[in-house]
Amino acid sequence: MTAQTPVAPADRELIEHIEERALFARLETVRLISIAKTGHYASGFSCAEILATLYYGVMRLRRGEPDWPDRDRFLFGKGHAAATLYPLLADWGFFDAAELDEYTRLGNAFGDHPDMTRIPGIDFSSGSLGHALSAGTGMAMGGRLQGRPYTTFVLLGDGELHEGQVWEAALGAAHHRLGRLVAIVDRNDHSLDGRIDGVTGIEPLLEKWRAFGWQTHEVDGHDVSALLPLLRSLAEDTGRDRPAVVVANTVKGKGISYMESEFGWHLGWLAERDEANALAELRGAR
Repeated sequence: MTAQTPVAPADRELIEHIEERALFARLETVRLISIAKTGHYASGFSCAEILATLYYGVMRLRRGEPDWPDRDRFLFGKGHAAATLYPLLADWGFFDAAELDEYTRLGNAFGDHPDMTRIPGIDFSSGSLGHALSAGTGMAMGGRLQGRPYTTFVLLGDGELHEGQVWEAALGAAHHRLGRLVAIVDRNDHSLDGRIDGVTGIEPLLEKWRAFGWQTHEVDGHDVSALLPLLRSLAEDTGRDRPAVVVANTVKGKGISYMESEFGWHLGWLAERDEANALAELRGAR
């Protein structure tokens, strides 16, 4: 694990913008789930800062061009939290934000899990856990073969690490020395079935990835001032000859106090009064 690069004064405004976009993503998550009447609040809230940092401070993207060949790729292993990602893609002009007003309605492209065949800006149809790192490994290899300069980012849930295919992909990526591949583990310590290490222990996590041949890092997944320089340094280190993993320690349900303490909010729905209180708490956190 390498030392983090200090945040330059010029980045402070960017950090504030990223934090505002993370709040925007949480607020929009509540709105979209209100339309659907069920959804994954807590899973999206734990990775809101990670998503916002990637999309506004790290990844190579062009506004309004979701198919730009040299764009950085993003694969969302925990695709059940897609309601937190969709608003950011709309903000990038990849599709009309008004399409989200019919979220999960019959004929609408936007569902609980992302569909790359229907949604501009989605690089991989995910949510069936365990496949994203394999697909990301293939994309990183494809970029190398084609001489493309993009970096492939894969965001995994820590419960997803119970899937054996993740570790097969980890072995393959290290064997092929895919330095333009970055995995991020959303280490929120909970899955649908309960605490991660109570279901199947995954610690010592950093040592496992290191033993598989990966460069390893650990960070507070809600601290943008730490996330930004770390993820940016990994994206800019084009000479790295092995993949990198970032274990981002997060809180499931971050931003709403009772969701942070009750793991049952992995999937749920807020009644009208509860929704108003949740929105007020989120806005009051700023």
